[in-house]
Amino acid sequence: MTATDDQVWVPEACTLPTVDRPLRLAEFDDLFATAVRGQQRLSATTLRWDLDLAAEATARDLTARESSCCSFFSFVFHPADGTLRLEVEVPAAHVAVLDALAERAAVRLRP
Repeated sequence: MTATDDQVWVPEACTLPTVDRPLRLAEFDDLFATAVRGQQRLSATTLRWDLDLAAEATARDLTARESSCCSFFSFVFHPADGTLRLEVEVPAAHVAVLDALAERAAVRLRP
């Protein structure tokens, strides 16, 4: 993806200033590369990431900030067998955003 392509899937409902979007995307990319241990698509509108427990504070901070500018996201954390599960849900109208996040995570997923 080019920088321009990265912005294509950002919905109009996002209130994060355009200038800050590449930085936020980089934060998600870093989380995917360093903390996500697994990804599962539960439904068209729901995605689950298994995170390293050490990344809990970072993940909670990032998702809280993301929820404040993109209120259509639902981020729910659950402890699970030595990892932290993060379920990400969006309304059907924003499935393209979830698809883009899933694709970015899959590319950066740490084995």
